[in-house]
Amino acid sequence: MRGSGARPDRSHACDGVAAAVVDHRGTVLRWTGAAKDLTGFTAEDVCGRPVQELVADPTDELHRSTEMPESGQVRLRHRSGDSIDVAFRTSAVEGCAEFLVLAAPAHHVSDHEQGAALLRALSSQDGIAIALHDTDLATVQTNAVLGTLDGRQVRPGTRLCDVLCAEDAESLEAVLRQVLETGVPVIRRNQEVSWRHDPARQHALSLSAFRLENARGRPTGVVALYIDNTDHMRARRHLDLAGKVAEQVGGYLDVVRTAQDLADVLVPAFGDLVAVDLSQCVFDGDEPPKQLGDGGVCLCNAAHAPATAVWPTGIRHGDPVPYVVDHPINLQTGEAVTHDRADVVALIGNPQLVEYLVPEDAHSVMVAPLYARGLTLGAISVWRTGRSDPFTEDEADLMTQIAWTGALAIDNARRYTREHRAAVALQQRLLPPSTTDTPAAETAALYLPAGGGAEIRGDWYDAIALPSLRLALVSGDVIGHGMSATATMGRLRTAIQTLADLELEPDEMLTRIADQVQRLMAEAPPDHHDVVGATCLYAVYDPVTRRCTIASAGHPPPVLVRPDGTAEAVGICPGPPLSIGDMPYETTTIDIEPGSVLALCTDGVVERRDHDIDQGLRRLTDALAASCRPDRALDETGRAVLADLAEQAPRDDATLLLARTRAVPAEDTARWEIPADSAAVSEAREWTTRQLTKWGLDDLHFTTELIVSELVTNAMRYGRAPAELRLIRHDVLVCEVTDSSSSQPRLRRARTTDEGGRGLFLVAQLGARWGCRHGQNRKTIWSEQLIECPP
Repeated sequence: MRGSGARPDRSHACDGVAAAVVDHRGTVLRWTGAAKDLTGFTAEDVCGRPVQELVADPTDELHRSTEMPESGQVRLRHRSGDSIDVAFRTSAVEGCAEFLVLAAPAHHVSDHEQGAALLRALSSQDGIAIALHDTDLATVQTNAVLGTLDGRQVRPGTRLCDVLCAEDAESLEAVLRQVLETGVPVIRRNQEVSWRHDPARQHALSLSAFRLENARGRPTGVVALYIDNTDHMRARRHLDLAGKVAEQVGGYLDVVRTAQDLADVLVPAFGDLVAVDLSQCVFDGDEPPKQLGDGGVCLCNAAHAPATAVWPTGIRHGDPVPYVVDHPINLQTGEAVTHDRADVVALIGNPQLVEYLVPEDAHSVMVAPLYARGLTLGAISVWRTGRSDPFTEDEADLMTQIAWTGALAIDNARRYTREHRAAVALQQRLLPPSTTDTPAAETAALYLPAGGGAEIRGDWYDAIALPSLRLALVSGDVIGHGMSATATMGRLRTAIQTLADLELEPDEMLTRIADQVQRLMAEAPPDHHDVVGATCLYAVYDPVTRRCTIASAGHPPPVLVRPDGTAEAVGICPGPPLSIGDMPYETTTIDIEPGSVLALCTDGVVERRDHDIDQGLRRLTDALAASCRPDRALDETGRAVLADLAEQAPRDDATLLLARTRAVPAEDTARWEIPADSAAVSEAREWTTRQLTKWGLDDLHFTTELIVSELVTNAMRYGRAPAELRLIRHDVLVCEVTDSSSSQPRLRRARTTDEGGRGLFLVAQLGARWGCRHGQNRKTIWSEQLIECPP
């Protein structure tokens, strides 16, 4: 029953419950003090009068009522003239015709009802426990019943240490005691706890606690709201683990490293022991067979974690995995499967094989095929041991996702391994032999391809034997990477070898090669112009003069190690890289003692992340000074130097070319200045005959006299003074005539009636080979004859 009217003035409302006794006609018989506080009327004011007179604006329904209503709401008059809404409840007094009426302000009753409804709603939720603790923190009342906390009834008087492990209970009681003492509530404090009866399992609780006070504001206890967030925590951990796998696995394009990263990220977050087994083909970068587990496919352990764990004998890094007929990796669906220890033992069958493969205290295993791009690369096995929880269905779904992510990363590494191996093989096939042995020097070269996910960069080296016992040393580095860089390297190396036959000076050689690079840039697509180019160092060593002429196109300088062990970088004036045309190159000429080592390298040797190229050049110089010894093989020296300087996973190719110089003894060379008179030809023949006799080369008298005659005649007819004849004896006999003319001799076939023009033709026929090289304001025509070794 509710009347209408103005909003009541709650200043007259009391906080207690008013009580009165009325008879069956509604006459007030007794009136309590709380009733006086509620209405303002005393017992003398209302006793003996109908209770309806206290009702403000009574309805017709109330006037017609002949029975006392059981409950309802009504608006009562207050002595002050105001009115107040109350909720009432009546109850018959046993043994007489009287009724007890209880009334309270309606808004108080509404608050209590809503609070009770809220408490019932919270108490009925799974995973939510409400506990009322007294000042000693003992449980006074709680809804924690079977299935909400630890699976047992929590009774009044129970303390947290009776439910939780001692350490967890002590931590939570400290929080509740702080709330009790300070009155400051705690909201959503997260803590992982373990139940006393199952300490191995972790549960996540969210605690909110508030202090309870009496009417005088004194603390009477603490009410605590415990929310079990275990499922939420597990889902969060699963999400974090999946994100961690995506973030940390696949950062390196190395199959074994990727497999190890996958194993490491799963321990201990997902399992206690993890093993990753891959098909042997995957390690080599090849595709695995379409079907695994047929007995003909070899799986090998690629990674396991943790490394400190005690693994069975059959799980060893790099070792083949014994074949099991019903092994779960036979599945081609890519889904994870779970087995307990009994299932595993039954699948394997052989007790000795069980001991060989299954960890001693493992109780369950989850196996997921590493399935990517239609290929099953292998499998990942996760073991749980000791008192850890068995695997759940949602964890199997998570493992399927993790295995798929890991398989993609491993397959990316596999594909990179295949392409990198092909690029390295092509690069190495395009490079010359790593060692050479010529009259000028013995050489040894080492090539270290980029690693750690970096592509081949097109570094190269070369040692080209030139006429007159000279040797050209080349070191180059192509801009760009991958197959295109390797192809460019092959073209540039071919061009240098072709131009070497022209016996160009180093600066002229680089100018010609720069023109070739310009043509390559013109042929490249417009968006690839900036990745076509190279740096190069070209050096020519003459063992007769013991001098080396060097020119550089943006390349690191060579390092010279003298026979006494001192070493220094050769001071050169480097020109621009080969991709920049129309720029001159300068040559530097140095004297080199026999037995010295000249080292040419690419920037992969001297340039690293932690220092610049100048620091790297000093490190190379020091390493060469320490490693180069006359009694040590050059290739051994090179390996030692690269091992000392190269990074673990170099981001750039590195080549090192070492040349230990030799010299032609002075007694094996002879020079004769050609006089400017008509008798010079006959005098040259006589001088040549005497020199050959001195060397014991009498069998070459006739052919050498003819060659010398034609070369000297050609110099006198077409050249300019001064002119010189030089003979060099080694495994070949070299005849050289140098004059001050730059005209290019031509080999032509003379007609029958011609009186001349047969000189160079005869030289070409009599010698093993001949040629012409140009220097500054001079040219040299040479011829070589093989010297037969005595029996």
